[in-house]
Amino acid sequence: MSSVTEQLNDAVNQNASMSRDGLLERAFARLFHGLVYAQIWEDPVVDMDALHIQPGDNIVCIASGGCNMLSYLTANPASITAVDLSPAHVMLNKLKLATVQHVPDHATLFAMLGRGDQPDNVALFDTHVAPHLDDETRAYWNARTLRGPRKRILARGLYRHGLLGRFLGVVHLVAKIGRVDFARLLAAQSLEEQTAFFNAQIAPLYQSRFVKFLARRRASLFGLGIPPAQYDKLAADAGGDIVAVLQERTRKLFCDFPISDNYFAWQAASRGYQPVANPATPPYLAPEHFAAVRANAARVSVLNRSLTDVLAQQPTDSKQCYVLLDAQDWMNDGQLNALWDEITRTAAPGARVIFRTGGTDDILPGRVGAGTLSRWDYQTEASAKGVRNDRSAIYGGFHLYHFKG
Repeated sequence: MSSVTEQLNDAVNQNASMSRDGLLERAFARLFHGLVYAQIWEDPVVDMDALHIQPGDNIVCIASGGCNMLSYLTANPASITAVDLSPAHVMLNKLKLATVQHVPDHATLFAMLGRGDQPDNVALFDTHVAPHLDDETRAYWNARTLRGPRKRILARGLYRHGLLGRFLGVVHLVAKIGRVDFARLLAAQSLEEQTAFFNAQIAPLYQSRFVKFLARRRASLFGLGIPPAQYDKLAADAGGDIVAVLQERTRKLFCDFPISDNYFAWQAASRGYQPVANPATPPYLAPEHFAAVRANAARVSVLNRSLTDVLAQQPTDSKQCYVLLDAQDWMNDGQLNALWDEITRTAAPGARVIFRTGGTDDILPGRVGAGTLSRWDYQTEASAKGVRNDRSAIYGGFHLYHFKG
């Protein structure tokens, strides 16, 4: 089996190493050795609506920032296997799992993973979380960086860290120069007020030469976790004009859902969640789900491996739910077929697969072998509903397949 570094490079690198695209891909792959997402940017409410998770279901998912994996625990699945090629994401998932299992109450959980900026959080980590981590994970969070022990990000604003957190910091700097006041958005009482804010303060930014210059360079969107191949799929939705795509998806994020119910908009506009637990936080942080998430957390295993390799070691007909995020946008045809061969082999009757795409269209027809794909039914109406209701608004497509057997 290849090393995680080799698998990560294989997932991203599609072009010759010394070509322009190849150099960008290799630079992007290096970034994924560190923390990219402190919060995952796919809506778990949409996921659970599409998957119809049942108490006996075994779920396989890509881990990313871990919020969705934890939120799936509210549906009482039998097991969750969460995988990620980023070592930092695996360490973050293990920290979050230990936190929900061992903090004394919901208030402490929310202080650490909801607020993520309270001065006592490091001491809470040392007391309640660190003793329950494996040696490698504990050493990772205790390790010193240029800014002190890594665990201090729990007190310095967890969601301001990682590649995405820093990217949003740059976005806020640009917005500040453009005199954007996000407080107006966060205080809005209606969709009409949110739309008025967007039209007056955000839309004009997208017409500025500076923003157009930045947006039209592939490396500028690395902070969103968008590799070069996915950048092209995004731009294709507007005839190659990435600026138009970004403006429309920002409009959806800020205008199509009540701000009081959209924690993705809060992350974009305030670089954190609301300071109290409510619908504008992931489901696993809701007080009413605290007991279920804590009780079910031991059913999760987190692995620093590729999804295809993990599935290759699973029994036939053993999984009911698969969550692929947008990983397939990164894959070549050989990687796609290897993945779907293993999904199909391990799928139990009635299994469900969900994934997202940077562009609008389903990317599987014509690329995954017909003999494999013919065993699955594409759910057109549910897929359209998923992309319509996804509060993160970052993706062009949401796709649901059901296994026919």
